Amino acid sequence: MTLSTDTFFGGAPEVNASAPGRVNLLGEHTDYNDGFMLPVATPQRTMVAISRSGDDHFHFYSPNLDATVTFTRDGSAPQGFGSYIEGCVRLVQAEGIEVPPLRVYVETDLPVGSGLSSSAALEVATLRAMRALLGFELDDVKLARIAQRAEIEYARVNCGIMDQMASSLADESNMLFIDARTLEHRLVPLPPDTELIVVDSGVARKLAASKYNERRAECEEGAKKLGVQALRDVADPSSVESLPPPLRERARHVVQENLRVLEAAQGVSAGRFGELMNDSHFSLRDDYEVSIPELDALCEALRAAPGVLGARLTGAGFGGACVALCRKGQARQAAASALAAYNQDGRQGRILVPVPTDRKDHDEPV
Repeated sequence: MTLSTDTFFGGAPEVNASAPGRVNLLGEHTDYNDGFMLPVATPQRTMVAISRSGDDHFHFYSPNLDATVTFTRDGSAPQGFGSYIEGCVRLVQAEGIEVPPLRVYVETDLPVGSGLSSSAALEVATLRAMRALLGFELDDVKLARIAQRAEIEYARVNCGIMDQMASSLADESNMLFIDARTLEHRLVPLPPDTELIVVDSGVARKLAASKYNERRAECEEGAKKLGVQALRDVADPSSVESLPPPLRERARHVVQENLRVLEAAQGVSAGRFGELMNDSHFSLRDDYEVSIPELDALCEALRAAPGVLGARLTGAGFGGACVALCRKGQARQAAASALAAYNQDGRQGRILVPVPTDRKDHDEPV
């Protein structure tokens, strides 16, 4: 039986907090190469409500999964979504902050498995709620760092930090430029008179079953052979052509993707930004090999729709969604036109996020 917050807590929770998912426009698979990224926040969010548990156990519940997870400090590690929350708890404790046993209620309207970073939103929302409840002083960048470590050390996904930075610092009406090495960040306006729309391919992305970690290892090996700390440090883009395949192709994508982000972050026309998005997708398809036929077909259908300036997969690939940059006022019509073509063969594509270009304010934890 699905539980309400009142049932789970026996009354109102002490604290509510939330964090958004993210849509990445440029800078895919560059964050773990010390590179550059341009995500925006989604209007969909993950909400976390927490209270002190009053017993010796941590209790986690998600109505989306209708699943309860319970663990103690000395007990076996929780599985599933509980591992992300456990990581946040234990890493906050490692900062010297005493965390009492908690009851944690997690609810989201983010589509899970579509590459919009529901895991980072869960981590950041949990940390925001803990910060509000316990009154510790860790800033939003520090929260992003802890959230990333929770995913790496407890969920066992060797991720970069883009998703957590976006969930912690991005908004819906501006891109967030992120330097993964320094964590320098700034808001960058979207191209004028444009809007975004995210369309799901109908193929669920399963990161644990993907070749994400394999790609990361290939990039690290390529950097080692080129004698640089990370592919971000390649001074001559043509030097990657000396690498053997597939290291050559992986490095080529990362180096060129960084250049695309740096160009876009300086401000370009809407048409040029769309071209950069298209080039990014082709690179992800051909050099990084993380696209799939469904994502390619969906992007092709979007590009053919009136009002679309550019389209590419968003997220790690291997399923999930595509994002399109459209002329203002034409996004929904363009997506409907693209889906009419894409779904002809029995596919189950659908609109996920008509990301607004007008800022919306969301409540912070209270």
